[in-house]
Amino acid sequence: MGKKRFTRGAGILLSITSLPSAYGIGTLGEEAFRFVDLLVDLKQRYWQVLPIGPTSFGDSPYQSFSAFAGNPYMIDLDDLVKDGLLKREEIRSYNWGSDEHDINYAVLYNNRFRVLEQAYGRFDRKNTDFLSFCEEKKEWLEDYSLFMAIKSESEGKEWLSFHKELREHEAKAVSAYKRKNEEKTGFWKFCQYKFFIQWSRFKSYANSRGIEIIGDVPLYVALDSADVWGHREMFQLGPDGMPDRVAGCPPDAYSADGQKWGNPLYDWKRIEKESFCWWRMRMKENARLYDAMRIDNFSGLLKYYSIPFEKGGVKDGKWEKGPGKKFLDIMEEESGECKIMVEDLGPCVPAVKKMREKMEWPGMKVLQFAFGGDISSEYLPHNYIDRNTAVYAGTHDNETIVGSYRDKTEYELAFLYEYLNIDSKDAIPDAFIRLAYSSIADVVILQMQDILKLGNEARMNHPSTVGSNWRWRVWHDCLSEERRTWIRTISTIYRR
Repeated sequence: MGKKRFTRGAGILLSITSLPSAYGIGTLGEEAFRFVDLLVDLKQRYWQVLPIGPTSFGDSPYQSFSAFAGNPYMIDLDDLVKDGLLKREEIRSYNWGSDEHDINYAVLYNNRFRVLEQAYGRFDRKNTDFLSFCEEKKEWLEDYSLFMAIKSESEGKEWLSFHKELREHEAKAVSAYKRKNEEKTGFWKFCQYKFFIQWSRFKSYANSRGIEIIGDVPLYVALDSADVWGHREMFQLGPDGMPDRVAGCPPDAYSADGQKWGNPLYDWKRIEKESFCWWRMRMKENARLYDAMRIDNFSGLLKYYSIPFEKGGVKDGKWEKGPGKKFLDIMEEESGECKIMVEDLGPCVPAVKKMREKMEWPGMKVLQFAFGGDISSEYLPHNYIDRNTAVYAGTHDNETIVGSYRDKTEYELAFLYEYLNIDSKDAIPDAFIRLAYSSIADVVILQMQDILKLGNEARMNHPSTVGSNWRWRVWHDCLSEERRTWIRTISTIYRR
């Protein structure tokens, strides 16, 4: 087996943004440390987070303004009080939303940056630690801070609407803008500086308590991102900067009509000519952030679904060849000691499975896909043939376990009841958890919502919809002592 094998263990999937906090969204503050303590108490080994980049329209962590930057919403404000950059009453004077179980992104968008600007106003910009951070990260930080400064000046418009010289990223125009707007670009660098300090402290604490952080690495980047603006040559774009074709997927278990994600596609030939330079940097940066990374949409690296951007829908898409094994070897090389697992769901051809096995990276099994009545389903644990696997009850794109089976008839559930040796819907969540824990899979990851037995009101994402996703939050002391004891017990019984 590979040198970076996952240790047998269990973990919880919870976005940092879903943590409790007094300021409208989960942060890297005290509650992140408390959740680490909870994981230790529950005898867990892994915390899987959703992507941590700055979110754009639709609030999806999979559509970020940067493949490298951290989300300023996650900066803990209490920490800035300790640094003397904010006063508690200043923070409290803003509205952060009224529902502790829900993130109000409109309120956050209006108020979070105002507060961070107040902190930046008191920050010593000549701080040597800050200056060396800017130097160390300049390969991506310069473009990101410029991109965000121009964007905020343009009332959030996408880069395709920037003034021509800036839109084209002309060196002269970019230098002139930098000189004139040091204050504005400095603010975005400050946000990243604070984010990375807090992330580093949080990760060190988790590791010191035996918890490994699994990060989620989206394959594609958003069209409206610093990455596309600064590296247009890497993407399949027309002369006007608009994509010719975009990413998506044909109909599958998540969406009966398929999905048109709208992300620009990579120009893999060009990227290879440049020795995969940008991707090397991306893998290195992610390897610093996480103990393990989950590569989203892994099959897209072997072949990807390409849909016409303007004239055509999902059904007009076609399959194109991805970069393949030579690129996967680079990912392995640049990830150093950081482990890799991959999302190999969807229309997976045997070649994808074969390649994953060759790389010795664990793939995913989702229990919610297991109970269609086919006893040979690869998702049923009695059919698992490799321990080097990560089993999920469901992912952030699924219904919760409770929600998934709530409206099913007893007839539809007959096979599931028999398989799990239960006789009621109420017993399904715990039976799912026990089934995952007792499997041969090295890694078990459960959504926090499923551990809490919540319905679809707590669903994280409904693919192909915008407006009500990514908003769910957990609350203080959400698990009873009885529930904790049960999870600890099965964790021990099944050597997790």
